[in-house]
Amino acid sequence: MTDLYHRIMKFDFATSSKIIFGVGVIKELNSILNQFGHRVMIFHTRNQHHLDTLETILCEKEKTSEYFLVSGEPTIDMISDAVAIARDFKCELMIAIGGGSVIDCGKASSALVTNPGAITDYLEVVGLGKPICSKPLPFIAIPTTSGTGSEVTKNAVLSVPQMRIKVSMRHNWLIPLIAIIDPELTCSMSPQITAYTGMDAFTQVIEPFISKKSNIMTDMFCREAIQLAPKNLIMAYQNGMNIDARVKMSFVSLMGGFCLANAGLGAVHGLAGPIGGMYNCPHGAVCASLLPSVIEINLKALKSRDAKNTVINKFKEIAKLISGFATASEEDLVDYIKKICVDLQIPKLSQLGVLKNDFQLIAEKSILSSSMQGNPVLLNQDEIITILENSY
Repeated sequence: MTDLYHRIMKFDFATSSKIIFGVGVIKELNSILNQFGHRVMIFHTRNQHHLDTLETILCEKEKTSEYFLVSGEPTIDMISDAVAIARDFKCELMIAIGGGSVIDCGKASSALVTNPGAITDYLEVVGLGKPICSKPLPFIAIPTTSGTGSEVTKNAVLSVPQMRIKVSMRHNWLIPLIAIIDPELTCSMSPQITAYTGMDAFTQVIEPFISKKSNIMTDMFCREAIQLAPKNLIMAYQNGMNIDARVKMSFVSLMGGFCLANAGLGAVHGLAGPIGGMYNCPHGAVCASLLPSVIEINLKALKSRDAKNTVINKFKEIAKLISGFATASEEDLVDYIKKICVDLQIPKLSQLGVLKNDFQLIAEKSILSSSMQGNPVLLNQDEIITILENSY
């Protein structure tokens, strides 16, 4: 039997019950709200334009609203505060409008409102890692960035500042009930945020493609998104009002969410998690700074220890997809990614405040991370530290 036969015969795939994608689709929230109760809790950032748009729709439907500002990455304390407010408010529906942090805050809160005990009961690493037992409150995700794909993923990433780590709450029920992706909402992103979030989205269609957990369905989504990402990310970076580029980057981000939720990630996110927990630096910038060296070290490790691994051909395929050259090789891929990072003015780890003295600790933490389990080859500590050094 062929490898293709096995890949078609067995895989699983989970995502939101309803996904609405397109320019202007935020207006469809008006009719969607008819399905739910009147008491709505809104998770949001300080972007007043996005909030005004949502408030207008809620007023038209005569909904009673409670607002929760998400400033920075969600923490355990922030979630506990949100849950207490939601219970006191007798919330019937939650909506998050913003980037990945806002959506993750809403996802975790929607689950904690309907489940007993403390948030730490359900967290990996720092908690008991229990599965949630009751379905969360209905939750609608409306992303305003093109990065995390959190609107269709099954985990919420939370920061634990006192322990300098990030952890996840994870369950299929954490996937938002409805995802509304309106690329027009991403036009207000600055060039820098466009670059950082876009490189996170790009990384999240590369890593699932080469993951040990990849399948024929996630590969299909990854291929489509990989060839769209570099060109359209640079165009959106150069002109934030380029709606065609924004649409395509919103699509890339959505595909990344699909794929990471179903095929996992790899060493880039395995390292970015510990770094993000230890330092206050943008997640997408960290991912972008690590990506070229992770590809390079993965290729070296594969060729020295598993030269017949078909993932090597996938690296070559990525090079061809993003360059448009049929003759592109897997080694060329590193140079292509480096050039994209230069064009987007991606900082090095040193510029992000990461200290060399922490490399050993970062490497130790990364080996234990869930993302690292999907990496196509098991990297040793020396190889991981080499990635950090090369990205510095």
